[in-house]
This record gives sequence, structure tokens and C-alpha cells, in this order.
Amino acid sequence: MQPILPAKQVELNYQPLAEYLSIKTGHEFVITSYRGFLTYWVRMKKGKDMHFILDAAHFTDFRLQRNDYKVLVKLPETVSFTVVTSEDNFIFEMEELISKKIATMPSPSLGAVRLNEMFPNPSRLPFIIQASDSVDAVNRVLDGSVDAAIIPSPLVGNYGSLNSVIVTESVPHMGLSASPEVPEEVAQAVKKALLDAPNTAEGKKMLADLNIVSFQDTSADTYSGYADLLDGVFGY
Repeated sequence: MQPILPAKQVELNYQPLAEYLSIKTGHEFVITSYRGFLTYWVRMKKGKDMHFILDAAHFTDFRLQRNDYKVLVKLPETVSFTVVTSEDNFIFEMEELISKKIATMPSPSLGAVRLNEMFPNPSRLPFIIQASDSVDAVNRVLDGSVDAAIIPSPLVGNYGSLNSVIVTESVPHMGLSASPEVPEEVAQAVKKALLDAPNTAEGKKMLADLNIVSFQDTSADTYSGYADLLDGVFGY
């Protein structure tokens, strides 16, 4: 799992998915989280011991192109990022944040990539403050140590004291991809189990625990081109 939330929270949130797949496929699934995006990026490029990965569009496309992964299913709809400030610090234009402190998860997280796109002029930049995860970024806004943060849009509603400045262009939601080390019959068993989840009691419970209605069938075409967002990132 990509480290968009604190490691323990990632493991807790997605444990129902691991338990469901273990029961349905007969294989043992374990949720693995990482300290931060730099560690995650380095491990991902090596392509070892990461049999199934559920993560963002740009990383999914990268692995499809470079590491011969196969995308199986995706979360419903699309996802965007939102730049937020505290409720008593109303910002209406991104230009107001030039020379201000903005918290973001480190590059090459999608939030950091999107934030870089907003400030193309190298002489007119904010001060980028690296946060360990989205919760850390929001907490920095709330305690006043930064002026703004960029976080996944679905998280904004979890906080009643944030002002939204701008929402980025949406991209396909996270995709689950299988490494070339995974036997085809295992990959297909995982895909079938997830697509069939709405039709069984245990599947419905897993989906409810993940706060989604279903997984959706998808293909490489859905994610094609999003790896280009990594252009200029170290190691790309």
C-alpha cells in the first residue's frame, strides 16, 4: 500500500481486504506499509516482493510500463487532491501562497507532483514542508506551523475546520496490480474475488469496511499516460 496515511492506519484500514482475499483464494495476504514515499518509490523500482499493489494512477502506469505488472481492478470513480488552509486563513488564489509554507507528502507522491505543477515559475515558489503522510499535513495546518497543505480530496470532509483553495484535475482512482511473479491463476482468482464481492455477505462486509461500494474491472488503457507525471522525478 502507498504510504498516504500513517503506516499503522494503512495496515488497519486495509486488513479486511487481506483477510477477505486470504479466505477467498486460499493464499495468505499481508498488508505492507512503508515509512514514506521515498522508501516506497525505491522499493517499487526494484520490483521485488511486492506481489500486489493498490496505489495511485501514476505509479500504476509506471509499473505497467517498466516492471511488467498487470492491473486487475480499481477503486470506483476518480480521485483528486485539494489544497487546504485553516478556517481562519482564507486563501482564494494559489498565487497568495508564494513564499508561504505548504505541507505535502514527499515527491513522488501524487500530491507533491500536482503541487509542483501549480508553481511552474522557479522564482515564484512556496516553501515546501515535507509531511510524513496526509494526517501529518493536515495537523500542521491546524497547529499553524504551515499556511496550507495538499491532501487527497476525500479526506477534506473528515475535518470541519478546513478551507479549500483549489481542487486538482481528477485521475483514475487507485488500481490493484499484480507483479509478473504472481501466477496467472492466482491473479485471476484475486480479480474474481474482488469483482464478485458485492454478491456475498463476506464481500459486502469487506467493501463496507473499506467504505466503497465495489471494485471495478479495468485495463492498462485506463492508466495509460499517467506515468508521465513522474517526468523529472529522481530515478524516473
